Amino acid sequence: MKKQQIPTLNSIFAEATSAALARVQADSEPGTAAGMAVALSGGLDSSALLHLAHAYAQQHGVQLFAFHIHHGLSPNADSWLAHCEQACAALGVTFAAQRVTLSGQGKTGTEAAARKVRYAALGGLCAAHQVRLLLTAHHLDDQAETVLLQLLRGSGTAGLSGMDAANAAPELLANPQLVMARPLLPVSRKQLDAYVAAQQISHIHDESNDDARFARNALRHKVMPALAAAFPGFQERFARSAQHAQSAQRLLTELAEQDLAQVLEGESVDVTRLRALSTDRCANLLRHWFKVRQLRMPSSAWLNEMLTQLLEARYDAQLLVTHPDCEVRRHRDRLFLTPKLAALEGTREDQFDQTPGTSFVWQGETELAFPAYGGVLHFEPAEHGLAPDWLREQKLVIEFRKGGERLKLAENRPTRGIKYHYQALNIPAWERGRLPVVHVPGQLLFAAGIGMDSNKLTTGTDRIRLRWQAV
Repeated sequence: MKKQQIPTLNSIFAEATSAALARVQADSEPGTAAGMAVALSGGLDSSALLHLAHAYAQQHGVQLFAFHIHHGLSPNADSWLAHCEQACAALGVTFAAQRVTLSGQGKTGTEAAARKVRYAALGGLCAAHQVRLLLTAHHLDDQAETVLLQLLRGSGTAGLSGMDAANAAPELLANPQLVMARPLLPVSRKQLDAYVAAQQISHIHDESNDDARFARNALRHKVMPALAAAFPGFQERFARSAQHAQSAQRLLTELAEQDLAQVLEGESVDVTRLRALSTDRCANLLRHWFKVRQLRMPSSAWLNEMLTQLLEARYDAQLLVTHPDCEVRRHRDRLFLTPKLAALEGTREDQFDQTPGTSFVWQGETELAFPAYGGVLHFEPAEHGLAPDWLREQKLVIEFRKGGERLKLAENRPTRGIKYHYQALNIPAWERGRLPVVHVPGQLLFAAGIGMDSNKLTTGTDRIRLRWQAV
């Protein structure tokens, strides 16, 4: 029986990197040159990654870059940048750096803010240098820390899945073309220490990694050593648990995709069909919908409260639940995720019934902007519309409806209240309040979202019709 060979650090790196490059090349135009970049902080982990990547790039003829992000948070930041530049020059690796700044952050928010800015900058550097594969130095101990942090936060299977060997993260990297790979994920910090010592690789030490006020550092310096003493090799077992969670999450995502396809009606979800699902499947489906719409994942408590309101509300209830990134609304048993709408100066809530709206005179313009009403009024040529000479003579008024307005869409159709037209056209209530009307004294001419009143329309080669465009 042959003795099983233990994979070397170089072979582990090569296998993972080759797989990531193959993924990138499969999505690239034929003949596109392969290239990759290392996220280089100058610390022990990323310095080891740089040397492994350099050896691989030389062997396989791959163009290699190294990108460094200068946060300016440490008094040593300039010397770290200089160290990284010199290390790359010694290896002949193309180097680029970018300085970023953080807006005022409390101590608890600095770590997350720095991470967000750092990855966005890395994505920008990759785009600028036409690199589609970014390598980071995350390793086995980082994976264990991530799983434990997510467990302490009460995360579900998505959080407990930890980090993938490779994934696209456009919301983090601000670069939809970029794949981020972690070829050292199966490698322990102890193995990297030994490799750096054996290769005599110089590196810097970031003093912020010693600050136990940061959650990850507290785990690294206080909790992990205790776990290692009591449960040797726990990192590998945490990694296996993360793989099980990844498998479970893939199944949940597959189920959510099927369920969402069954309940989705255009941009909305059919609440009647949603009610036919179990509560767990509803929550799984909605989480997936938020992810598809690139919205932050809601907490379990928020999601449960929303589901309770959603499923128990009356058919005609105007449900509104506020999310940090959007508003969740219901209209006629349809669920919508709508952008947060800025308040408009001309909204009905800001007016008394006596307020005359905004008066204006048309002087032949093709369009007029009305920021107080959230859009642009277009004047378009038509064969059946308002006579331009008559229109120029009018004192026009634009405003949001006050109630009681009536409109006749065609000569052979009855005059109806605007509310009736909104209902017939299935315009949700939250949109109605942001659709202005245009009138002259005693006569409605136009209602946004509905159309022109037929009473003043005539036929001719130079007639004008109005159209509203929200901005």
